[in-house]
Amino acid sequence: MNVNDLLKIAVERKASDLHLKVGSHPVLRVDGELIPLAELKRLMQEDTIAMAFSMMNARQKQRFKDEFEIDIAYSVPGLGRFRCNIFQQRGTVGLVLRVIPGRILTIRELMLPPVLERICEEQRGLVLCTGTTGSGKTTTLASMIDYINGMRNEHVVTIEDPIEFLHRDKKSIVNQREIDVDTRGFAIALRSALRQDPDVILVGEMRDYETIETALLAAETGHLVFSTLHTLDATETINRIIAVFPPHHQKQIRIQLATVLKAVISLRLLPRADGIGRVPAAEVMY
Repeated sequence: MNVNDLLKIAVERKASDLHLKVGSHPVLRVDGELIPLAELKRLMQEDTIAMAFSMMNARQKQRFKDEFEIDIAYSVPGLGRFRCNIFQQRGTVGLVLRVIPGRILTIRELMLPPVLERICEEQRGLVLCTGTTGSGKTTTLASMIDYINGMRNEHVVTIEDPIEFLHRDKKSIVNQREIDVDTRGFAIALRSALRQDPDVILVGEMRDYETIETALLAAETGHLVFSTLHTLDATETINRIIAVFPPHHQKQIRIQLATVLKAVISLRLLPRADGIGRVPAAEVMY
């Protein structure tokens, strides 16, 4: 059985993730619960290596050999698109694949607060989507970018690692750049984006001091900037951003945030009362 066969099972069973580990059965995450595919054989080292290398191009294979881990996007015609993290553990190769929905759902279809549509109509400022891993941050931002794409005549630049949702031009022009494919890093791509006549910029994740500083500058200079942080609520989000900077710089950052921060959308996915699927619970500071 190859990786495409396993991904087909994941899609059919409406899993969010597929875990592949040497010595274990393939495991699906469905509605937040891990479910082993006990009817399938346990994976051998040669299985996970073959699966991992079948998804990578030559440059990605070399990077994996050098760094022992890599994030890639993987597409299967007729099935869908997947985000894959390939890594080494205890000397063996492991994989976790996230299922990306086949189409971008609207804000209403995701059962998110309608206020998110008003946030999308802002002309400038910083909008942050926060939450734990798997809380729906990427899906929410994709929906918001799609709303802008369908409603506004803008130039949208996204910087992602990797690109998950693919945006087709509607009323807007959307350029999507992937780390290690189209650019070397978030901060470099963000500085470059400021010279690309953007109206809206999406930064997949604000991981370091330089990226946060440049994102604040972009928002301050008249762009609408979207990004994510792994924080639980608005208060923690603001404190986390300030704490990244040295003490002598923090007063200035507070002033900048007070000027540019438009909204913080904090997300959690909770089980439905009927036990079928999960729904988002959102705290919105706007």
